[in-house]
Amino acid sequence: MKLHMHVLIALGLGLKRNWHIFFGLIAGVIVGIFLHSHQNPVIMGLLTIISQLFIRLIQMVVIPLVISAIVIGITSVGDNKQLGKFGKKMILYYGIITVAAVTIGAVLSLIFQPGLGAAHYIAQGTAHDIQNTVATTIAAQKGQLIQLFLSFVPRNPLEAIAKGDIVQIIVFAVIFSIALAKVGDVNRSLVSFFESVFAATMKVTDWIMYFAAPGVFALTALSVSSFGADIFFSISKYLMVLAIGFAIQLFVVYPIFLKVFSKVPVLMLYAAIAEAMMVAFGTASSSATLPLTIACCEKRGISHKVSSFVLPLGATLNMDGTALLQVVAVLFLAQAYGIALTPLLIIQIALLAIVASSTSAGIPGAGLITIALILNGMGLSPEQLVAGFAFLFTVERITDMMRTLINVTSDAVVAAAIADNENEINYDLLTNPSAYNEII
Repeated sequence: MKLHMHVLIALGLGLKRNWHIFFGLIAGVIVGIFLHSHQNPVIMGLLTIISQLFIRLIQMVVIPLVISAIVIGITSVGDNKQLGKFGKKMILYYGIITVAAVTIGAVLSLIFQPGLGAAHYIAQGTAHDIQNTVATTIAAQKGQLIQLFLSFVPRNPLEAIAKGDIVQIIVFAVIFSIALAKVGDVNRSLVSFFESVFAATMKVTDWIMYFAAPGVFALTALSVSSFGADIFFSISKYLMVLAIGFAIQLFVVYPIFLKVFSKVPVLMLYAAIAEAMMVAFGTASSSATLPLTIACCEKRGISHKVSSFVLPLGATLNMDGTALLQVVAVLFLAQAYGIALTPLLIIQIALLAIVASSTSAGIPGAGLITIALILNGMGLSPEQLVAGFAFLFTVERITDMMRTLINVTSDAVVAAAIADNENEINYDLLTNPSAYNEII
């Protein structure tokens, strides 16, 4: 199947699955333009309620999603023999790719400064309050690195959950999950509980995404009604930065990575996983794409031993596209609100983005959901940045589709590199596209 046909099918799948999101976006623009010229307090109040409800629903699922994702991801590795053989390389390779992603996102954001175009749309009083909150948080951290480190460890995990202290929650979840992985089969009932929590949380998130159409409609209408159609010119640089970042990751980072750590030809690998890349773009869900990703890899040369171990964990823990998106989004918000971006704060945002991306579920909208974790480290919450989030949600579906394509591709890239290192790849099959049929 030719490349242009893959692109057309991907766009078709995206429109078919997400037509209600696109409809909400377009309707929001139309209503927003009308309200910009004809203010209506009743309609504006209703739109505010809907948008606030959408933001609160997203916040509601963050903690159970983070805890259950960490528990499942770590305990699925466990103490089995594969951990020693593949696990170390998998963690190293995913780490390299994700660090590259957040570095690219941070550098591009600092060069192009996409948030400055939105700064004049933010109320000065609100921006001043946000700046003071972040400054207070950063000042409290300065000169107290030991105390800051200690503050990451919760005295009472239940208290951390009640307060929504995401960093403490993650630390506890990681320690507890490692312990669960080490105790063996006796953990089965508790792990099953968290698997149920994760499945239920993903279902709730799926329901929230059904509410995404009115949510995006309300956020878009409010933004356009307040700022006019110029909002799209303001957000265009944000989209440009993400597009450039994703392109560098896809066409520069992955080829260099494969060249350095394996002898896998990148063009052949991309051809082998083209269907998975296409469906990832169309569905904006790495979890939904996982069966197809495994099928593409296994039927085209990568062994089942590697695919069945690396790809499911990658779909849970490796989200370099999400990490890049989150760094750019948070720096966009920081620039829009006039927050002073010190080197320490930028590093903190990048590190938290790595953690936040690894706790994101492989479903539509998860990238922006776990941004709350990064903001929490700055002393902020999404509720305080509703105006800024309105910009992000205006183009969220487009960015979601792009970052999912990157996530799925990186999983296959790492699986291919490990398969090459362990002699678990059939190059005769991988490098001969005529030897296998189309999967979809």
